[in-house]
Amino acid sequence: MELGQLNAWQLIMKGGPIMVPLLLCSIIGLAVVIAKLIYFTSIATNTQALRQEVFAFLKNNRIRESIETCEKSPSPVAKILLAGILKLGDTRENISQAMEDASLFAVPELEKRINILSTITHLAPLLGLLGTVTGLTNTFHAIQTRAATMNPMSPGDLAGGIWEALLTTVAGLVIAVCAFITYNYLLSRVNHFIIDMERAGSELLNLLTQVSSS
Repeated sequence: MELGQLNAWQLIMKGGPIMVPLLLCSIIGLAVVIAKLIYFTSIATNTQALRQEVFAFLKNNRIRESIETCEKSPSPVAKILLAGILKLGDTRENISQAMEDASLFAVPELEKRINILSTITHLAPLLGLLGTVTGLTNTFHAIQTRAATMNPMSPGDLAGGIWEALLTTVAGLVIAVCAFITYNYLLSRVNHFIIDMERAGSELLNLLTQVSSS
């Protein structure tokens, strides 16, 4: 029977019991990726336009409008800006500290659950290797059993263990590669948000210092 003639369930069954945790890894990893993509989409905002709008309000001393604009935006950049604006008139150090405190809540929310993909990246190949070892163990056990009973060993008798060894290795590597790619992609998205937050915070700090001194 060719590999292409087997459906997904038949491949899982031929892969042995180690395919169960590998399947769970793939399901969990997919769920994390979908959840994070939905979250990133929900907070995606044109941060440049947001900064320009908020800064224009501040330059015209329309503090209330700038606060309302930040409160309406789902972007983490808006949370940083809001924390700084609420400290308007305070010292530069206190304004900076307020924005840093806000980032302590925003950044972990961005990174939430992404480390699961990193864990899967390391775990899946180990599970695949474990499946390889158990598959080969079953094969050698079958050989030993047949040899003890003086029965000849046919290629079909070895197929089960070899299937288990090969399929778990392939599955583990495929899952690990997919998890590694998506982990780095999501991490790049997080870093993009963090850079925007740092840039917006720095620009706001300079602007608020100017507004306070004028």
